[in-house]
Amino acid sequence: MACDLKAEIISVGTEILLGNIVNTNAAFLAEECASLGISVFYQTTVGDNRERLLESMKLAAGRADLLIITGGLGPTEDDLTKETAAEYFGVPLVEDPHTKERIKLFFQRLGRSKIAENNWKQALVPQGASVLDNPNGSAPGLILEKDGCVMILLPGPPEELVSLWKSAVLSYLQKKQNGVIRSRIVKVCGIGESDAEMLIKDLIRDQTNPTIATYAKTGEVHLRITASADSEEEAFSLTDKMVARLGERFGSNIYTSSRDVTLEMAFVDLLRKKGYSLTTAESCSGGMLAGRIINVPGASDVYDRGFITYSNKAKEDLLDVSGETLSKYGAVSYETAYEMACGAARNAEADVAIAVTGVAGPGGGTAEKPVGLVYIGVFVVGHVKAFECHFPGDRTKIRAYTVARALTLARAEIMALSD
Repeated sequence: MACDLKAEIISVGTEILLGNIVNTNAAFLAEECASLGISVFYQTTVGDNRERLLESMKLAAGRADLLIITGGLGPTEDDLTKETAAEYFGVPLVEDPHTKERIKLFFQRLGRSKIAENNWKQALVPQGASVLDNPNGSAPGLILEKDGCVMILLPGPPEELVSLWKSAVLSYLQKKQNGVIRSRIVKVCGIGESDAEMLIKDLIRDQTNPTIATYAKTGEVHLRITASADSEEEAFSLTDKMVARLGERFGSNIYTSSRDVTLEMAFVDLLRKKGYSLTTAESCSGGMLAGRIINVPGASDVYDRGFITYSNKAKEDLLDVSGETLSKYGAVSYETAYEMACGAARNAEADVAIAVTGVAGPGGGTAEKPVGLVYIGVFVVGHVKAFECHFPGDRTKIRAYTVARALTLARAEIMALSD
């Protein structure tokens, strides 16, 4: 395979077509392919139907070198992916003793001594296929190759697909390539996609190797740097030089250049390095901010408690927001966010406090205080600020933007005091 490898992603499952589940697998695989320099020109979703799946395989094989197919590897009758792949390659299904033993051990670990007969179906594999052990499930991954066509079959559950990709598929594809393609992700907060692109417009215009692509995330911008070279060392040297150039442009707005580090992970790490404790006080975000922080392994090093104060009474009782402030300025105001941050820090005995209050909608907005208006208060070792923000979208989007901005503002205030 050359570095200009073309791939097609086929997602199998009627539940995806019906909109019962969100197809996160296709998004993950497309991003992973991009990081390897593999072009994905088409994505296909097909239901649990043998004829239509076979037709999709034939169509994809006519325009792509690599077919990545997810789903349909389970034990039930409507799981038809490997049977259809075997038909496409003209090979029978045969029992794989190694997989059968792994299935047995998998169910033993779950405390199930009796295994349903249809589970043994997952031990059948297309003859000649390479079998990929699945550490998180009973269905193995499979790789089939014939006449220049490579087909990779992966289970549908995202946690199984991701682990298989990282443990087996990634290295397989890297070895198949002529030359080396490596990528780095630079993650930026506190600046929008348009402004970010303007800061590096000349780099994008003049790019050859490595290349730069910008991606807008909720409250963030990610920049992917991709370099091709004859060796891994040379490829990483090219990406590292570009990371340094981006550092000159974006400065402290870059919170990481590691693809696996999230904004909340970087924030918790910053608190840990500073020796700061953290608390949160939330109204419209209703615990989402605390949830993102607690999602970080080891967050208990810095986070002891938080407050969800949806009503005015809760703001008064738990955060000492004065009734006069609430009466004069309202719950959604600069003054209330300021007092929420102060009260949270004081009552939790925390070094850092983040407070959120706003109108998430869809109702409750007025001409003076429209839906999307959010105030964020930040307390950092005695220094307090509040910020007025306006976010677009529905209730879910506004709350997500609020949490991202709150983390960004708190991070910026901590760093500003450190300078």
